[in-house]
Amino acid sequence: MTDLLYSEEEDALRSAVRDLLADHCDAPGVIARTESDAPHDMAAWKALADGMGLAGLLVPEAQGGQGATHREVAVVMEELGRAVAPVPYLTSAVVATEALLACGTEDLLAELASGRRIGALAVSLHVAAGGAYKVVRHEDGSLHGELTGIADAVAADVLLIPADDGGLYAVDASSATVTPQVSLDLTRPLATVTLDGAPGRLLGDAEPAVRRALRSGAGLLASEQLGLAEWTLTETVRYLKERKQFNRSVGGFQALKHRLAQLWLEVVNLRAAARNAADALATGEEADVAVAVAQAYAASVAVHAAEEALQLHAGIGMTWEHPIHLYLKRAKADSIAYGTAGAHRAALAELVDLQAP
Repeated sequence: MTDLLYSEEEDALRSAVRDLLADHCDAPGVIARTESDAPHDMAAWKALADGMGLAGLLVPEAQGGQGATHREVAVVMEELGRAVAPVPYLTSAVVATEALLACGTEDLLAELASGRRIGALAVSLHVAAGGAYKVVRHEDGSLHGELTGIADAVAADVLLIPADDGGLYAVDASSATVTPQVSLDLTRPLATVTLDGAPGRLLGDAEPAVRRALRSGAGLLASEQLGLAEWTLTETVRYLKERKQFNRSVGGFQALKHRLAQLWLEVVNLRAAARNAADALATGEEADVAVAVAQAYAASVAVHAAEEALQLHAGIGMTWEHPIHLYLKRAKADSIAYGTAGAHRAALAELVDLQAP
């Protein structure tokens, strides 16, 4: 029977990552960064990738990584979700890394694992595993075309580009034009990537690499959504205990207790689904089903938790200075990342041979 509880090593990893993010990603700092021209916190990324070696968790030791599993990555993702950390961890250390693992590209893998370079898979953030994605034209060894909605492309050193010949190509980011797009989630910015004769290095077949990358992205995104939901619930409970009305704590009102209890149940259920998805990705057992289940449920819980936090903080929750808006925007953006809940429900119905309504 699978044990989904956290191991001692995973708890120690959580504690270390939480301490690091407390030093680097405090709320005022993250908010200030969203207003600047440099949304990513590269100091936090360097500390995670270089200082703690977390960019290489999924990469085997023989290829320069840590040789860990998706379970450990899920713990890191939970903490990044709790802090709404503006680092390209999901896009580089998970999605781009999984694509390279599918292609067996050792030199690039080692560079991403060490954090020396940041990778981004040039597939729109909303595309689900197995979904249709846009490709560029490959002609005489160079690539031509435009791809939109690419998450964290502004921070990437190397772009992994799917082309019309079925290949996946590595393109140096300096050879492409990366133009920031207006993004709802300012902590995970999107960009348009334009290629005008950029030289590309063939890595392997795009379809299996993209499918593997997006499946892992979706599965581990559920852990980010869990961390986000947990933080918003905990912070709301804390605030309602302190806030006084009619000379008593607002948290003592039964109607609010019911709302918080309902939310707690949803978060607990999400933890089970997210842990199951991470474990299934680690073992390879029914991973498609586990990921679809987690993502069919995660979006609504994360958005609900953030919306309740916003409402129950009342006036202060509506201010720019309070970080709740960062969590709500991340939750809303995550709800369509790597496939909507509806897309995952439809995929699940097909996987278990159940007629979709």
